Amino acid sequence: MVINTTNQISTWQQYQRNIQRINLKQKMIPKKIIIILCLLLSQIKVWATEEPKSSYIVVLGVAQDGGYPHMGCQKNCCKMAWKTPDLRKNVVSLALVDPVNKKWWLFEASPDIKQQLQDFRLQTKAQYPYLPDGVFITHAHIGHYTGLMEFGREVMATKNLKVYVLPKLKSYLEQNGPWSQLVKLNNIHLIGLTADQSISILNNTITAFTVPHRDEYSETAGFKIITPTRKYLFIPDVDKWNKWGKNVIDEIKTVDVALLDATFYTHKELENRAIAEVPHPLVKETEELLKTENSITKNKVYFIHFNHTNPLLWDIETQKQVLKNGFNLAKQGQTFH
Repeated sequence: MVINTTNQISTWQQYQRNIQRINLKQKMIPKKIIIILCLLLSQIKVWATEEPKSSYIVVLGVAQDGGYPHMGCQKNCCKMAWKTPDLRKNVVSLALVDPVNKKWWLFEASPDIKQQLQDFRLQTKAQYPYLPDGVFITHAHIGHYTGLMEFGREVMATKNLKVYVLPKLKSYLEQNGPWSQLVKLNNIHLIGLTADQSISILNNTITAFTVPHRDEYSETAGFKIITPTRKYLFIPDVDKWNKWGKNVIDEIKTVDVALLDATFYTHKELENRAIAEVPHPLVKETEELLKTENSITKNKVYFIHFNHTNPLLWDIETQKQVLKNGFNLAKQGQTFH
């Protein structure tokens, strides 16, 4: 079983309890206030009194590259988050934590890295070094690597911080400023990964693999993370599942938790450009693909990397429907072990 310390009960049960907690008649209070209260209550976390004894995962961000709320967005999808800071979400990122060796590793160097490192420090009660032992990056889109700038001489001026990347991304960082300056000044030390070849980091095994995506500057990686007790699949960005050379259903079945691209819920979300320009598997498409699978397989899926237009970030009814269908939504601050 995957233990989720966001209360050790199912997400669906949590929503039901939130509704009961509010216990207010809609006619007595504006609907918008009820929605905000439900969203806030859904973020309440009850952390375990004791830290896990084996390696575990912490979700440090769940939003698409632009974060939530999104720059320039004054529509209903972002209005509540502008007004209510607790509803805001960091760009997608994970922490792999090794409590035995007191080390941790960051997956994705997002634009929100400053906040995410602080969140991690608070959540783990400052038991770990402030900086990760290394950073694994999927690809060269702004939400996934631009946080590296914080390691430069203007901010942290780190010394040989390990950054794990596939070959094309390694070359891109070495040959293009300002990233090349981080390499030249030894702020970061690039470690090349080979697709489908595992590496060991203490008690854990990491395997990078490539997925089809808009590879303007680099290839795009996904990661399989194996700890002594759990297996995880992390694919925050992919074009379409049928373009991948692997069967995503088979891959889900090999792990305990699959954190999958949920950028868009439907094809109608973007009004200012064609959604085909930024292809992703729609949440509804992923649900349909897994429609005939059993509840065990569906329950392994945790949707992540939500665009600000995706109602799974801000609409209670849409969230409830996905949960009712047997899937899960990754939550910022959530812990898996």
